[in-house]
This record gives sequence, structure tokens and C-alpha cells, in this order.
Amino acid sequence: MPGPVLIAPDKFKGSLTAPGVADAVADGLRRAAPDVEVRSVPIADGGDGTVESALASGYRSVPVLVAGPVGDPVPTEIALHEGTAVVELASASGLALLDPDDLSPMGASSEGTGEAIAAALDAGARTVVLGVGGSACTDGGAGLLTVLGARLLDVDGHQLPPGGGPLARVAEVDLAGLDRRLADVEFVLASDVDNPLLGVRGAAHVYGPQKGAGPEQVELLDTALARFADAVVRAGGRDVAGQPGAGAAGGVGFGALSVLGARMRPGVDVVLELVGFADQLAGAGLVITGEGSIDEQTLHGKGPAGVAERARDAGIPVIAVAGRCPLPADRLRAAGFERVYALTDVEPDLERCQREAGVLLAGVGEALARDWL
Repeated sequence: MPGPVLIAPDKFKGSLTAPGVADAVADGLRRAAPDVEVRSVPIADGGDGTVESALASGYRSVPVLVAGPVGDPVPTEIALHEGTAVVELASASGLALLDPDDLSPMGASSEGTGEAIAAALDAGARTVVLGVGGSACTDGGAGLLTVLGARLLDVDGHQLPPGGGPLARVAEVDLAGLDRRLADVEFVLASDVDNPLLGVRGAAHVYGPQKGAGPEQVELLDTALARFADAVVRAGGRDVAGQPGAGAAGGVGFGALSVLGARMRPGVDVVLELVGFADQLAGAGLVITGEGSIDEQTLHGKGPAGVAERARDAGIPVIAVAGRCPLPADRLRAAGFERVYALTDVEPDLERCQREAGVLLAGVGEALARDWL
């Protein structure tokens, strides 16, 4: 097959990072076809793994110590290149940072993400890409904004503690002390979530339960977010609570859109631009993408679907690798995938697929090379 092979996978969640997937597949390809030219461009969809994809594409790592979702110090990093910083909410304020048996639906905060943004400003960023997803908090971005200089006050003029629950007592939001550097920075909200902030499709009702909120807490959080949004608008923020994406990441989307003036874009589009996918695609003879599960969610804006769409438009065949793939062949072809190689096709034991994903993927890479190269 003429042209190099471009490997552009997302992570296999719980098994391998996106760079790990790319390396394993490349190893298998080279074992079966030693002369093959391989280009690797690990990707993400705007959630966890976004910073890692940027770093794999040449961005510089800036380590940061931030407050985690419940205030404990958490080491994270931002990715920086030529004035553009990539900040990943999941690594600073993510649900995965908490013990599954000890979540904090009312008190978890986005403060750590605000600290990561502040570090990006300190590093001279003029554009900040905020990848959201996997948040532990339902605080409307209040914690993030507080770190950047906003004040949230109760009726007695006292600063509110962190978390979504205390927002039920907010009487005033003061934005006068916001970091002045924010006015000169372009914010891009990388997200595929189209939920508004409030109501039955809002941040609390849809995502609160997975963060540990019971039915009564969901109602309290929704009421608290409404009170917070009203106070933000009175303080001069944009009235965007009903806008698609305002409910992203427990309402962090609202804070970013309303106060930071962020522009929302599909996560996969943002990431593919960050990693220079179009340049890497040029001249390729075959594209290999993938993620842990190629399913209906994949076809609705996830990373591999974005890769397949662009490769198909360029007339380049696309193969996917996956841990599992429940979709029929016709659905896959309609989405631009010539074929999907799933680990469960060679190893039905799901635990082993997760535990030995790298080894199994290398074997899939060999099979793929025999079939396509």
C-alpha cells in the first residue's frame, strides 16, 4: 500500500493511554512489515487524555500542583506551545481523583482547574483550550472563577465555601477582582456536551447522580446553580444558562461561557487541530484509529469518528482497533470504518483484554499488517 500508515487512536480507558495504544499497534505492524513507515498521532476528544495528546505532539509540559476536587493537593500538568495552553479539567477536578466510595457531590469544586488556568496565564498563554469532561463537581465553575479573582458572597457579605451545595446561599457575585490578564486571553471550551445548565437536562439532573448525588441533592444542586447563574448575570456575566454546553462538567461550561467569554467547539475538532492531524494525514496510505469501545457513542462525535470522517474525505481507508465493538459492519462502514479489529475477537476474557491490552494490540497490529499492507 502506497504512503505511510498513520496511527491516530484514543485511549483504551482503564488499560492503555492513547500513546500506549499507538506504540503497541506500531510494534505489531513493524513485526509483520519491517519496512513500513509509521506516523503516530495520539488523539483525544477533549476529555481526559487531551493534555497527553498535546504533549505527544510536541507541546511542552508545565507541571502544576493544584487543589483537587475536595481540596487535597493534586499534581497535574498543562501543555504549552507558542502561546497556546491546554488545560484538562479531569486531571485537576476529575471524578477519577476521588475514592468511588467517598464522593462529594455537594462540596466538590473546580478550584483546581482555575489554578491550572492561572498557571497557564503565568506561563504567558494567549489562548487557553479548556478540555472538560469527567468532573467531580457540580459547582457551575464557581470554584474556577473564585481562584481567578471572583468573589461569591452570602447575605452577610461572607465568602462562600467551595462546592455546588453552598451556592444555594449565594447573594452576590463580585467579578471586579477578576485577573486582568483574562481580558487578553482567548478561551476555547472543548466539549461535545450539549446540556444546558439547569432543568431536567441540566448539569445536576443528568450528571449529578454519577457524582454521588441522591434525588434530594440533585434538586438542591439544580436550585443552587439557578441562584448562582442569576447572580453571575447580575454581576455582568452573559446570560447563557440555557445555551447548549453550559451544563458541561457540572456547569463549568457555564462559568467559562458566561464569565471567561469562551467559545465552545467540538472536542475532537479542537484536539485534531492541536496535534496537527491534517498535516500528518497528507500522503498517508492507511489510517488506523480506535478506542476501548467502538460503539454508538463513538459515532456521535468521539475521536475515532472524527478521524474516520477526515480520512474518508481525503480518500484514505480507515481501520479501527478496539477492546470491543458491538456495532454491525454496515453501521461501521457508514461511519467510514473499513473494518474494526476488536481484542474480544481474539481473547473473549474481558479481564485479560484489559490487563494485557498492549500485548494483544501488538498481535492485532501484525494481523492488520498481513491483511492490509
